[in-house]
Amino acid sequence: MGAPLRVLVPLRWADMDAFGHVNNVQYLRLLEIARIESLGQILGEAVLGGIVVARHEIEYLAPMDFRLAPVAVDLWVTRVGRTGFDVGYHVQDPPDVGERRYAVAATTMVLFDPVGGRPRALTPGEVAGLQPHLGEPVAFRGRPAQGSRVDVPATRTAMPSRSSSRP
Repeated sequence: MGAPLRVLVPLRWADMDAFGHVNNVQYLRLLEIARIESLGQILGEAVLGGIVVARHEIEYLAPMDFRLAPVAVDLWVTRVGRTGFDVGYHVQDPPDVGERRYAVAATTMVLFDPVGGRPRALTPGEVAGLQPHLGEPVAFRGRPAQGSRVDVPATRTAMPSRSSSRP
């Protein structure tokens, strides 16, 4: 796996829900903070004005209680395409705090031309910046790893026609 990037993100009192846990919606904010900091470093800050989130997927593994210590967000690139790329994440305790992993997640990013109003291709320099961080897709529970193929035999089900009588 390529070199993941680690960003320590502080928690805010406002991140808590009524049960004293970090609210599930706030996890996306944690991912965003880590992603902006990391992508600014590897692609340059100029790209941040022309990039959009196309998709998020997150799997919660354990509740995270509010604390003063930051949470570690490890992120890496899992796919590089013509106009975008996917990012994988682990949200976990930093080593000096503990060993618990709270969530795994994935985001699809698309580069966008704000003047033209449509996606744009990654430049060779952007691809070169992403490649050192290229690693395996996120392993979500209960499904095959992304990129693997599952062959399901096709079956035909007889559908009643509209003209058939109903019981």
